[in-house]
Amino acid sequence: MAVRRLDPVLVDQIAAGEVIERPAAAVKELVENALDAGATAIDIAIEAGGRRLIRVVDDGAGMSPDDLALAVERHATSKLPAGDLFAIETLGFRGEALPSIGSVARLDIVTRQADAPQGAAITVEAGAKGAVRPAAAAKGTRIEVTELFQAVPARLKFLKSDRSEALAVAEAVRRLALCHPEVRFALVGDNLTPFTLPREAPGEAGRLARLARILGRDFPDNAVALAAEREGVRLHGHVGLPTFHRGNAGAIHLAVNGRPVRDRLLLSAVRGAYADVLPSDRYPVLALHVDCEPRQVDVNVHPAKSEVRFRDAALVRGLVVGSVREALARAGHRASTTGGERTLDAMRALFQPRQAPVSFGWNGARAMPSPTLDMANGAGASGFGEAGQADFTHFAAPSADALPGEPASGEAARYPLGAARAQLHATYIIAQTADGVVIVDQHAAHERLVYERMKAARAARGVPRQMLLVPEVVELDPVDADRLAAAASDLESLGLVLEAFGPGAVLVRETPADLAGGDMQRLVRDVADALAESGEASELSGRLDHILATMACHHSVRAGRRLRPEEMDALLREMEATPFSGQCNHGRPTYVELKLSDIERLFGRK
Repeated sequence: MAVRRLDPVLVDQIAAGEVIERPAAAVKELVENALDAGATAIDIAIEAGGRRLIRVVDDGAGMSPDDLALAVERHATSKLPAGDLFAIETLGFRGEALPSIGSVARLDIVTRQADAPQGAAITVEAGAKGAVRPAAAAKGTRIEVTELFQAVPARLKFLKSDRSEALAVAEAVRRLALCHPEVRFALVGDNLTPFTLPREAPGEAGRLARLARILGRDFPDNAVALAAEREGVRLHGHVGLPTFHRGNAGAIHLAVNGRPVRDRLLLSAVRGAYADVLPSDRYPVLALHVDCEPRQVDVNVHPAKSEVRFRDAALVRGLVVGSVREALARAGHRASTTGGERTLDAMRALFQPRQAPVSFGWNGARAMPSPTLDMANGAGASGFGEAGQADFTHFAAPSADALPGEPASGEAARYPLGAARAQLHATYIIAQTADGVVIVDQHAAHERLVYERMKAARAARGVPRQMLLVPEVVELDPVDADRLAAAASDLESLGLVLEAFGPGAVLVRETPADLAGGDMQRLVRDVADALAESGEASELSGRLDHILATMACHHSVRAGRRLRPEEMDALLREMEATPFSGQCNHGRPTYVELKLSDIERLFGRK
């Protein structure tokens, strides 16, 4: 077949397929044009998920009639003034998105510059461009896209339901709104909940207010501010606490030079920063902005500009991982404030009135039914009787200075996690703070403390070791034994010294000092499982941290061990001084806090 030049309209339709694959992509391109035009207010309306109508109205600079005629032509733009493709300082190319959209739909544009006596309008339908004509218009630009993909109906069958497409439009608008809090955004349409995001004040307070409107009102109380710079690359934003997480990656918001992206390098860096503080099946909540000189990043590696390529990818990844880890460490022992709310919700369920059979007391008087509490003691549900409170009896005296009925003061008021008062079921520590109560999972808390202590020791001088008086032989599967023998040099830096001892066995000579007296058989088997899980190809530091976390998890203070008052207080004090102690090595919270005002509302006192 002979080579021929494609029809210009067909060329536009091919280009549209690369950029405008769904209504949300068209909305993104149009809103980016409005932002590049300096808009301070952008109104978006859609119908049928954007398939039937997309309307974007802004109060930006507008266009002259001559500019309007060129804006719907291929390869015409106002956004490369120097003609340098590697110095892009805008979000999009107005002269590229508009002809692409106009080739697959009907496109109507009305625009006026501030000093122009009247506006101008143009219509493009299925690639056919009309003439520019005078029109009455307010300052700014109004763009309507109707019957998207009418010129290429085959693409309609690849669209999802109207509701799914509408939700995708809302998500695209929210991501752009997070990057530009100084702009008012409004979205209306069917199949979605309309929303308006007002303009926010400049500075960090305004950015945090916009984040609260989009990520939820709980986010500011569960986030840490971040600002760092290295070799001309600046990183700033807010990262959520590890215990404030979601079930998918939808709450991870990343931007490069004001452009929302879903870049694999940045996503990988974020996952690496949360590696040992977040469950593997959970995702953090955060908003990070990377600002750099335009020549340091190529935004044209993806047709929709959703991915970018940095000139120095290792620099950017290291900056993200290091800065996020430093911010989380700065949060210290903080845990999510939503943990207390979930605890209160569970307690309210216990206090719901239940239908119980009528019973009579010893004197024949009618007895009122009472709620029951499951004390999780293995003997079924128990009430408020002595059996349910048996775990309090081992205290000879209160562990701090407050007497029953007195407000928290002295020792309790001096510390964020308060003073220990009791131990429930040899598992949970109850502490009194200045304005509430803290419930600590003693095993989860000690697990994190041991892990952080061992990590710090490994980074400084190697984990302290203790030699066994009699070396211990551990029999294993031959594959696991070979794997342990191959990793012997790495394990030695972690305080575990072992060697091959015939087929299917290893000989343990030294163990980490913090784990002395533990079950060596179980320890070695746990380490073998951790090595198998992490794989030989994984990064060395990540593999070693995984092994340390496994050691700390299985050989810390176990649930079911009774602690003396001074031991409980010592655990609380060490938690306050240890970074990441708000969650265990698996990302579960180590404690929940209940404010006194919430407890009083629970009992109807307020």
